[in-house]
Formats: sequence, structure tokens, C-alpha cells
Amino acid sequence: MSTSTTSSCETARVLMQKIESKTATIAIVGLGYVGLPLVRAIRDSGFPVIGFDVDQRKIDALNKGERYILHLGDDFFSSLKADKHFTPTSNPKDLGNADLVLLCVPTPLGAHHEPDLTYVFESTKTAAASLRKGQLIVLESTTYPGTTRDEMKPILDARGLKCGEDYFLAYSPEREDPGSIGRSAQHIPKLVGGVDDLSTDLAMAFYTRVVKSAHRVSSAEIAESAKLLENIYRAVNIALVNEMKLVLTDMNIDVWEVIAAASTKPFGFQAFYPGPGLGGHCIPIDPFYLTWKAREVGRNTRFIELAGEVNTSMPHYVIERTQHALNEHSKSIKNSKVLVMGIAYKKNIDDPRESPSAEIIELLRDRGAIVSYHDPHLALFPAMRKHRVNLSSVALTPASVSASDCVLILTDHDAVDYSLIGQHAKIVVDTRNAMARVPADHLKCEVVKS
Repeated sequence: MSTSTTSSCETARVLMQKIESKTATIAIVGLGYVGLPLVRAIRDSGFPVIGFDVDQRKIDALNKGERYILHLGDDFFSSLKADKHFTPTSNPKDLGNADLVLLCVPTPLGAHHEPDLTYVFESTKTAAASLRKGQLIVLESTTYPGTTRDEMKPILDARGLKCGEDYFLAYSPEREDPGSIGRSAQHIPKLVGGVDDLSTDLAMAFYTRVVKSAHRVSSAEIAESAKLLENIYRAVNIALVNEMKLVLTDMNIDVWEVIAAASTKPFGFQAFYPGPGLGGHCIPIDPFYLTWKAREVGRNTRFIELAGEVNTSMPHYVIERTQHALNEHSKSIKNSKVLVMGIAYKKNIDDPRESPSAEIIELLRDRGAIVSYHDPHLALFPAMRKHRVNLSSVALTPASVSASDCVLILTDHDAVDYSLIGQHAKIVVDTRNAMARVPADHLKCEVVKS
């Protein structure tokens, strides 16, 4: 056995002992919707945790025990403040104290739907600046196949340490489902693939001690591709039901009842639901990571791109339906008061990332509508990469509803009183079938399903 092989085995053995004894310190880079739930899972499993973020406001909030992500709850933030085994920091040098560094940073799209790996590159450089022998670096962000090996590894190797001997590198994609009961990070299986066998061994040893189950794959590229497949599967099926909605609506057939009927089949069918467009940090973005990478090998992903076209067209369809509904009541969309219900990308959370609500509000304004919104979880419409809506939530009252020419439901939060809307609205354009929960005798307005 060569000296380098002996050294790598010893380095891995020492780190493995730390993982098995739960004395390894774990650093999370990025304390947002992915990083913070992972902090909770790791902390609850008994590992000491360092939470790093370049946003000092998040660090200050954590030090004060102040909640900045709704679905995690006040108790979680107050418990973090009191936990001596959790250290929030904005000092990148603190990453040198960690044995494992997990990167949980955004992977958005550029102006032309190309992958924007700026956050991955910057966080990798930050980790590289304090990289030391015996560390394991894991990327959790969704990205195209080859990112971990071909993009991150050269940055880390430039420090002079050898991957697989001095330090270790793996990929384990996040699978967060914010706001869904029973789907916390601890209970969602993890995929784990390293750039070499030792890296995979170490990452598996860690994740099996943190989550209910972890599934080993043969490489980082397999894990990267599997994550894309998961999200593309959803994007394509959502596009299918969105297109079904367009066709069936023109036939005066209720797509929601059709989906419910098809769902009675116990095999070969999984229900997906139409909406005003795609939102969130995964489904609207991740398919384009594969379409971009596919061009490098001379392939066109026509099926995926068609699904993207269908889904990105939905906000315009919502505007058409809203305009038609107003016309039926002898109202022009220009100067009409439209009350938008919900700006989060899904129900019961405070996450507006990539929400179609932003584009829909801008389209309404472009056509001269006077727009307001109500969202029980988002008091302010935050600035987004492509949109500046600059609105704050109004109270949901009989007066605010009756003063509107149209109520447009874009997010079906449970905390909204839909009976109040049904009793006081003039017109409701419902993109989520939310009004179906209102008893017929409480409906005193027209409901247009969109």
C-alpha cells in the first residue's frame, strides 16, 4: 500500500470516527428554506452545528431568536437561540472549525434561462478558503450533472489538497417540501453520491445518522441527475394538467372533477393539479438546467422545453380569464379593482420565490387594473430578481372584498376565509379550486374556475 493510500485511509478513518461518535462539527452554508430545516435535522440528531450566511440580517435574527421562515415556527427559532451547540455566523473563517461543510445555496436561472451557478461558485470559494485536511464538502443545491466534480472540485483542489485523500467531496440533493405536514428534512430519504468511494462512505455515514433513510448511488452525477428527474417529472405532469385545463374549460368541463375521477384508479395514475403558473425554487427552474447541459452533448430536450412553454404561459391565460369574467359583467379590466388572494408560490408558507403572482400582478397593472393583495403569511411583497411589485397586504374584510370588482385567487392558503369572499365578492376567478370548499348557500357571487 502506498504512503498516500495509507494517509488517505487514516484521514478518512479519523473523520469517520468523528461522524460515528457525533463529535464532528457540521457547518451549513446558506440559512434559508433549505439550510435551516437541515440545521434542525442535524441538531436534533446530536451533532454540533455552525450556521453560516452572508446575510447578516439572518444571523442577527437567529441570535435574537426571531422567526424569519414561517413554517418552521417560533419554537424552533427560540430553541436555536438557547442552544449552545448551534453557532450562527457570517464570518467565513468559522468554516475552518467544521468537519463537514454542507452548501445549501440558490441555483437560479440567468436572463436567457441559462444556469446561474454564482452562489455555488462563491460558496465553494468560501469553503476552499478555510479547507483543511480531513474535511468533507457536500453540495445540496440542485444543479446539472457534473457540477460537483467538474466545477467545484477544481476550486477546492486549487488549495493544494487532494480530493479523496486529504479532503472529500459529495453531492446529496435537498428534497424540501415546505409547509407539508410529516415531510420534515428528517423524514425525507436522502440520495448520496460522492466523487469517489471514500467520499460516498463518509457522506452516507453522516446522513444515515441524520435522516430516516439514505440511498447510496454510484456517483455524484447519478445523484445530480436523479434530482433533476424528480423535478422535471413534476414540471411535465403539471404542464399536462394545465393543458388539459385549457382544453376542458373550452368544453365547459370541470378539470378538477376530472382529476378527482381519474384519481379513483388505484394504479397507473398520480394526481397533479393545474394552477396559475409554476412557482418555488425548483420546478420552474431545474428543468432548464438539464436542457442547457444537454446542448453540450448535442441533444435537444423538446419534451421538457414544451412543458416549460405550457407552464410559463399560464399567467397570460389567467389574465385572459379575468378579463373575460369582467367583460361578462360589463367591466373593462382597465380601472377595475382586482384583489389578489395569495402571493406565496404554494399554500400555507411565506415563500414567494418564482411565484406566478408577481408576473400576474404586473400583467394586470399593464392592462390598467388597480391591484391589491391579501396574504396572511406575507405582509409585504418582497423585491424579486425580475419583479418589483411594491405592495403590502391589505386586510381581508367584507369592505375590502365588496369594494373589489374581482377577487383573483392565486394561492389557496388555509388561513383565508373563503366563505367571506363568497358572500361579499362580485366575481371570483379561482385558479386553485379554493371556492369548492365553500357551501353552496354561502356563495352569493359568480365563481369562474381558471
